[in-house]
Amino acid sequence: MPLTAAQRRHLERRLLEERKRLLTDLGRYSELSADTEQERSGDLTIAPLHDADLGTDAMRVELDAANAARETSELEEIDAALDRLYRAPERFGICEDTGNDIPFERLDIIPWARTCDRAESE
Repeated sequence: MPLTAAQRRHLERRLLEERKRLLTDLGRYSELSADTEQERSGDLTIAPLHDADLGTDAMRVELDAANAARETSELEEIDAALDRLYRAPERFGICEDTGNDIPFERLDIIPWARTCDRAESE
C-alpha cells in the first residue's frame, strides 16, 4: 500500500531530525579536532609523555575519523532521501530493487531506506 500524505510528512520530519542530529555530531568531531590541536599548541612538545598516550590518541583519532566518515555517508543518504521525497513524493517508499512498497515500519526506523527487507535478503 502506498504511503499516505500523513506518513510522508512524518517521514520528512524524521529525516530532518536525523539530519540535524548528524550535523550536530559532525560539528562535535570538528570541535574535538580543534581542541586537540589547541591542547598540543600549549605543550612544549607535541610528543606525548608516555607511549600509551600516543596509542590512546591514535585510537581516538581513528575512531573519530571512522565515525565521521560513517555519519557523512549517512547524511548523504538522508539528503538523497529528502530529494526523492520532494521530487516525487508518490514514489517515495518504493523499493529500488523490487519495485515493491517499503513497509512504513521500516521507513520509520530508517527513513532513508532505498530497499525493502526482501531485496536485501536476496
